[in-house]
Amino acid sequence: MTGLNTGADTAPGRAVAYVNVADDQAGQRVDNFVMARFRGLPRSRVYRLLRRGEVRVNGGRIGPEHRLQVGDRVRLPPVDLPPPRPIGEAPDYQLRELTGSILFENERLLVLDKPAGLACHGGSGVSFGVIEALRQLRPNQPFFELVHRLDRDTSGCLLIAKRRSTLRALHEQLRSGAVGKRYLALLVGQFAGRRQRVDAALDRYERGGERLVRVDAAGKPAQTVFHLRERFAGASLVEAQLLSGRTHQIRVHAQHLGCPVAGDPKYGDPAAEAALGAVGLKRLFLHAARLEIAPLDDDTPQVFEAPLPASLESVLQRLHDTQSTTRPA
Repeated sequence: MTGLNTGADTAPGRAVAYVNVADDQAGQRVDNFVMARFRGLPRSRVYRLLRRGEVRVNGGRIGPEHRLQVGDRVRLPPVDLPPPRPIGEAPDYQLRELTGSILFENERLLVLDKPAGLACHGGSGVSFGVIEALRQLRPNQPFFELVHRLDRDTSGCLLIAKRRSTLRALHEQLRSGAVGKRYLALLVGQFAGRRQRVDAALDRYERGGERLVRVDAAGKPAQTVFHLRERFAGASLVEAQLLSGRTHQIRVHAQHLGCPVAGDPKYGDPAAEAALGAVGLKRLFLHAARLEIAPLDDDTPQVFEAPLPASLESVLQRLHDTQSTTRPA
């Protein structure tokens, strides 16, 4: 392991270890850095180590969002790691689906139209995800890493870097707000007006062992702009523009407006959704429809679009067939 010095002659996980940040690790969040070294350790446990000051950078306490620099010295405490868990192989049908879902690819980047129901990565009871399946498809590809994530039940545009330099460049774009993200969502209820901006901080919490997010002034800043696309009786189709990138942001901000995303098992309203039962919705109606990134190799921004899946198109068609609609002028 690059730059590793331990307090005893043992590997990280069994004694205090000190790791010097290498060139290709600069810019990485410290929580992700720690998780890469303690594979299998729950993210909640990593956050506790950071809160307690058991993980330190250059001798000082830091938060999970801290960005590492070349030469930083990271203290890793002794922890009890769970036994290694074998990563399952994706079945052939899943590999074929992923192959047919590639929207764009060059030597630096792969853009996938991620299917709903497929996690971005394995873990927490999931034997494999997008990244493991891609590595299975391309065993000779030296580098495949997720640039960002989508919820398991969300479909649409997902960026995967094929070079570490590309990963760093796109992470910088995400931090600076240079990546444009637009989603399509069906909201339960009547969306007020034609445009609403939600500026409400979000905080993570646990309930019954489940990790959730809620609006909380003590949380991290989050902004979403909702644009009305179409009204239905009892539902509204909107385009959601992300101005920040928090976990479950669209889902929680929609709930905050009183119009949760249709088909949302975490933040939805089952009673209100009962009226939509006849339209055949069997998943979260949230789709990453468009991504725009700043130039990587030349002066041309790149725009990627993923069409609405047939299962969601059929829901809209049934709403058209069974309910009166009015389009915004």
